Amino acid sequence: MHISQAFATRSPEGSEGPDSGRAPRRRPARGRAAAALTATVALALLLTGCGGGGSGDSAPKTVAKTADADRVEPLASPPAPKLPVTVDSADGTEVTIGSTDRIVPLTGSLSEIVFTLGLGEQVVARDITATFEQAEKLPVVTRAHDVSAESVLSLKPTVVLADTTTGPAEAIDQIRDAGIPLLVVEPAKELADVGRRIDTVAEALGVPSAGTELKERTESRIAAVSKSIPDHKGGKKPRVAFLYLRGSASVYLLGGAESGAGSLLEAAGAVDAGKESGLDKDFTAITSEALAKAAPDAILLMTKGYESVGGMDGLVKIPGIAETPAGMDRRIVTVDDGVLLNYGPRTDRVLAEIVEQLYAKGGTGQ
Repeated sequence: MHISQAFATRSPEGSEGPDSGRAPRRRPARGRAAAALTATVALALLLTGCGGGGSGDSAPKTVAKTADADRVEPLASPPAPKLPVTVDSADGTEVTIGSTDRIVPLTGSLSEIVFTLGLGEQVVARDITATFEQAEKLPVVTRAHDVSAESVLSLKPTVVLADTTTGPAEAIDQIRDAGIPLLVVEPAKELADVGRRIDTVAEALGVPSAGTELKERTESRIAAVSKSIPDHKGGKKPRVAFLYLRGSASVYLLGGAESGAGSLLEAAGAVDAGKESGLDKDFTAITSEALAKAAPDAILLMTKGYESVGGMDGLVKIPGIAETPAGMDRRIVTVDDGVLLNYGPRTDRVLAEIVEQLYAKGGTGQ
């Protein structure tokens, strides 16, 4: 998501965050600090199931793009794993992996990496945040975003991949106690983490060369998108506020320096309005005063969050939004919950969507 795993039915960690779409949430990393995600939103997602809502009739000036959002693009040649390998897990343990015949990734972003490396045929289950087409028919082994150890073990995995936001800890312990190799990976929170995360997963699965190829492909595509950013009108960068919304639970949050979106906004040639206004944490409740200080020219939203408040007509009813430059101009950027904060092999598409919508003809920044 990232919220980055922090969001699934596509929300912050899948959107439900940042893994893809799961809401921001915190989990102890057992020896390592967990990703900085907001527990308030996680609770709201559990209560609402990331529920959506009706869309308003008034369309924003910039329309969301979702092309290709539900598919990953595997490498051309499936790699042959060279095993066993022993790797360090982010929770302080050492893990030896002897087989990739039955892989269970426990976040949407990890599933995305495994499938894109070309090992999708060996994946036997998915987390609810893995919403892309190639994974959608796999059995789900999470309940309200928590891992069901019984469901995982029933599929007889040969390796399980998790990250520091995965939980509950009891489920992780139960899987390990059953003798299953389980690797915990540090989540990605910015563009600089993309290559590291791909390398980590590829090494653990015995396909480091494929990891290098995928990393280089991803980074070159991100660089190509960056070159497409138009010159800013008057040299002034557009100010963009990232809002996390779940209207059915009355959750309205403004992203700050640790929201996970700042790196994308900066790569898109924009200013993270929340961070720039002095919000140094992940999220804060939306107030008229906070929005006035942020003064965004555009608002970045996850698709389901936008739908949950009733589209544009509902969005501008949230106190303070209508008075911002973005609200007055009805200018938004929306990206699917399941990919926005993944920081993985599809991040170039996410960045391209943000750039395309933000700099639409006659729009912000031009």
